[in-house]
Amino acid sequence: MLLLSKILIGFVAFEHIYILYMEMFAWETLGKKTFKGSFPDELFKPTKKLAANQGLYNGFLAAGLIWTFLISDEAWRTNIAIFFLSCVAVAGIYGALTASKRIFFVQALPAIITLVVTILAN
Repeated sequence: MLLLSKILIGFVAFEHIYILYMEMFAWETLGKKTFKGSFPDELFKPTKKLAANQGLYNGFLAAGLIWTFLISDEAWRTNIAIFFLSCVAVAGIYGALTASKRIFFVQALPAIITLVVTILAN
């Protein structure tokens, strides 16, 4: 169960590295493809800096999750994982309520599943 927790934490961290890349460096290309139909094309250029700011926050979430792989104390590692997974879940739920319901399934649900597995593994 601990191995599954680590694999899922890695997946959620990788997902947020991808989001960081999309929002900070590929907003006008990959961002357009990702949000096609839910965000007008003409708004991508003027919102580039806002998206980059969001991407930075996603990077912090990924960094926190990656940090858990470097912590040797099991209780400390678990608490840090729970904190950052909770942050991801809250951000995903908020995004689903305010932007697109799809965000719940892409961001919040993987974090919630990983959170449950992490808690059960310890």
